[in-house]
This record gives sequence, structure tokens and C-alpha cells, in this order.
Amino acid sequence: MKDVDGQPVRGIILPFVIFTLIWGSTWIVIRDQLGVVPPQWSVTYRFIIAAAAMFAIAAWKGAPLRLHRSDWPLVGAVGLCQFCINFNSVYIAEHFITSGLVATVFALLLIPNSLFAWAILKQRPGGRFLACSAIAIAGIALLFWQELRRDQAADSAVFAGIAWTLAGVIGASVSNVLQATDRARHIHIFSLLAWTMAVGAVADGAIALLVAGPPTFEWSWSYCAGLTYLAVFASALCFSLYFPVVRKIGPGRAAYSSALVPIVAMALSTLFEGYRWTPLAAAGAALAIGGMLLALMSRRPVVPAPAAD
Repeated sequence: MKDVDGQPVRGIILPFVIFTLIWGSTWIVIRDQLGVVPPQWSVTYRFIIAAAAMFAIAAWKGAPLRLHRSDWPLVGAVGLCQFCINFNSVYIAEHFITSGLVATVFALLLIPNSLFAWAILKQRPGGRFLACSAIAIAGIALLFWQELRRDQAADSAVFAGIAWTLAGVIGASVSNVLQATDRARHIHIFSLLAWTMAVGAVADGAIALLVAGPPTFEWSWSYCAGLTYLAVFASALCFSLYFPVVRKIGPGRAAYSSALVPIVAMALSTLFEGYRWTPLAAAGAALAIGGMLLALMSRRPVVPAPAAD
């Protein structure tokens, strides 16, 4: 049965659930990475490992690893935006604000994804999509307000954290839309991921050297296990599932995973960090999930924009 823009539901929902659940768990893991090792080096190590895993997967799947010269500008842009700007910004943001608040702000990804898809891919949001987005954004706003209330001192550190998170959102959004363009579609998804992660790792390393100095590493079990989880599962596996979903249903609806991520993050925080749910937080969660489900159930959430004269 084909229910979502002619795409089999199981081919979309299952990977959607997997990467949403995994990414919802990463916020707590990232917090444990912020200790002895500067965040810039933690990001670098993560994508060195993730790139190696993606090259292994690409070779196993028989994906062509040789790129055409004209592919490199797009590969470079996706690598820098997704695996350098995005992740460095998120790791730095968690120095200033709680992981739950970072996850909540990052849920706004659906807004720039939809706007950039309209501008670059000529996918104009339909009325139902906008209505569903408004419902989900209202839920996110309630969660955001709840998190700000928990951070009693809404001082410059909080706003610095929010600013860094928004920088990460923009980087991720630009990448999401670029990899859904016609130019990107002719590159095998595993080849694209392997090379963009490699570009990101090189850029991350250069930034780490400039900002944090020579490499440092923490050989504790928790740091190494967390790094492996973030590199292999949250990066190599999740992006292998996420990018195909973006190509199938578009960047706007794919970004609805970001509306669920803070719910997962807060659920884990309830179990491991003593997070206390309030009626406000529960209402926000219900609206965010409801808006996402309504958008996914819509058969035509995005309509092509008229061609330019």
C-alpha cells in the first residue's frame, strides 16, 4: 500500500521511528562528551569514525566512491553545513543550556526546512501542511516555555545557548535541502554520506586545532562508549536512514522527526535525570506529536510552486 506521496508507508515510517528514537537519546550522551575533551575535538572524533563506517558500508553495498568533479561543490557544502556547522554549534550550545532546551529549540528545524525547500526546490507548503506545522510549533513553544521556566536564570548564557542552537538548525536545514536537489540525487546516498562526513571531519579537525589546540582524548569507558554510539548509530546509521526519507517525502515533513526528538529526550531525562512533567509540558508534547501525525497523514502536504516567468 502506498499512502505517502506514492511511497510505501513501511519504507518511511520504520526508518522515521528508528532515527527519531536514536536522535532523541543523543542529547544525554552528548552531555557526557563535554568534559576533558574540548567539544570541537569530540565532534572531530565522532565524524572520523562515522566517515570510516560509511565508507565501509558504501563498499559493502557496492556504491561507487568516485565522484565527478562537478559533484564536489555540493558535497563540500553539505559536509560543512551538516557535519561541521551543525554539530559544532550543538555541542557548544550544551555548554550553556540544558540538553532538553537544545533539543526543544532544534525542533524548529521544520520551519527553515520548509522555507528553504520552497526557495530552492520550488516545493510550496500547502494549506494543510501549514496548519499542521502551526499545531506542532505551538506544542514546541509550550515545551520551550517549560524549559525556560526550569532555567530560572534566563541570562546571557541561556540566550547564547539558544543562538548556537539556531546556528546548528540553519546549518542542518541548508544541508537537508541541498541533498534533496536534482544534483544530489544522482549521487549514491552512501557515497554522498561517506564523502560529506569525511569533508565534515576534516573541517572539524581544522577548527579544533585553531580553537582548542592539539588533540586531547579521554580513555574512560563512558566517553569511548558514548563516542562510538554517536558515531556509528546516531551518525552512520541514522543519516543512512534519514537522507533517503528526505528524498522521498521532502525536507519539510522529514523535519517532523525534530518535533518528536525533544519528547524522547525529555522521556529519557525523566528516567535518568529526574525530569518532572507538568501539565504545560504534557500539553506541548501532545500538540507536537499531534501536529506531526497530521502532517504525515496528509497525502499532499507540499505542492509545486508555479514556474518562474
